[in-house]
Amino acid sequence: MTTTKGARILIVDDEPQIRKLLKVSLQAHHFDISEASTGEEGIYQATVTQPDLIVLDLGLTDMSGMTVLERIREWSPVPVIVLTAKDREEDKIAALDSGADDYVTKPFGMGELLARIRVALRHVAKTPTEPVLHFGELTLDLAQRAVEIDGSRIHLTPTEYDLLKTLAVNAGKVVTQKQLLQTVWGGQVHQSDSHYLRIYIGHLRKKLEQDPTRPQFIMTEPGIGYRFYLPDPQ
Repeated sequence: MTTTKGARILIVDDEPQIRKLLKVSLQAHHFDISEASTGEEGIYQATVTQPDLIVLDLGLTDMSGMTVLERIREWSPVPVIVLTAKDREEDKIAALDSGADDYVTKPFGMGELLARIRVALRHVAKTPTEPVLHFGELTLDLAQRAVEIDGSRIHLTPTEYDLLKTLAVNAGKVVTQKQLLQTVWGGQVHQSDSHYLRIYIGHLRKKLEQDPTRPQFIMTEPGIGYRFYLPDPQ
């Protein structure tokens, strides 16, 4: 498995200045960079270079970045971080629901993008069948459906546990409201019934957080969904 250092990153963006900025900055952090200026070229490069991660602009000139994402997702689970305009929240939600791993809004800082890249690469490197997940003092035993904080068992209802597990196995990634509703409740609730999430997220925070008003584990992505804490490696 490729580590963060030396990972291959494909940049798909039709703005030469953005590509140059990303290439210089990411190479300075020891990433191996390839570029594409159109959606078609991006799809081709993704097939040929087999990158470890793709940075994809949604506002391409030859085709929608969403189309590029959907075509790549037909055959590849490669992590994709999309670049979006700040005022297009609906684009962020649509991209995440279609398989993007994260998003960064334009204009963006390189520090933020690098952090998102590290999280996405670390997440894909984790073994999905790992039976026990550790997040600081919080531990999830997936085989036993058990949750502990500092060694003390925390009682969760089945729904609370399923919600926490969905967030935890996607730690570091944004999980949209639609994805959570589909995964946890299936067809029992409508996709627009986000009040179910707010209620259960509130329950989880009361049980897991030292201060539920200042959560450390379950972060809200306003209007989009939630992101579970992923600690930096020791």
